[in-house]
Amino acid sequence: MNLHIRRSPPWTGRMHTEYRWLLAQADADPAVRVIVITGEGRAFCAGADAAALEGHIAKGGYDPGTPEYIANPGYGVRSEFDAPFAYHFGLSKPVIAAINGPAAGVGLVLACYADLRFAAKGAKLTTAHGKLGLPAEFGLSWLLPRIMGLTHANDLLLSSRVVLAEEAERMGLLNGVFEPAELLRRTYDYARTLADTVSPASLRATRHQVYGDLHRDVAAAVEDADVRLRAMMLGPDYREGVRAFLEKRAPKFPGPPDSAGER
Repeated sequence: MNLHIRRSPPWTGRMHTEYRWLLAQADADPAVRVIVITGEGRAFCAGADAAALEGHIAKGGYDPGTPEYIANPGYGVRSEFDAPFAYHFGLSKPVIAAINGPAAGVGLVLACYADLRFAAKGAKLTTAHGKLGLPAEFGLSWLLPRIMGLTHANDLLLSSRVVLAEEAERMGLLNGVFEPAELLRRTYDYARTLADTVSPASLRATRHQVYGDLHRDVAAAVEDADVRLRAMMLGPDYREGVRAFLEKRAPKFPGPPDSAGER
């Protein structure tokens, strides 16, 4: 099963609060294998609410607009992930962004923290912060160079220019660009492939390896992979995967994701 989260632009503290709660529910639900995020209407997320931006001036500083208690999906896996938006890296399930329209500022941040990004042709993307006199937001200066390389990342981060989805795909920011009417179908097709053919335990472990290895040297990554391999070979997903391979059939992996090999 895939969870489809629709969001309405622009981004507010309430939306961030509700979004984190929904992610926490999805991550804990054994029936959910893949999470798809898309926008409601013509935009993915147009960035911060204009009234909120003006309100920061009136309040004399930044106010996230979130309550004292807020859900913490993905927290507790690695300390490096225990921060706004970085919590995506600690989730146990893949997150796919279906960018159906403009994604600006924090909207682009949200898309970049997804594991995979598909967009509608002509969708406009921008970091936006430079034209508001702000720094790159929520670790985007760390993340974008790792997604698309320093040269392309600097282009988007320093200029805050608008790029269309087609150019963003050539830069390596997007995994695919489709006709608007085809975007969700093509995204769901990919999500179902992950859900139906890949072990949930493997998806969980691999995500944590990918994002954890961004903080490690290669030897530490090899050591971590060996520890996970030995533990996961004792789990039910490995047994089912081997049986399916030998019997030349599609695997039927059990859920929820096996946490073997996590540390």
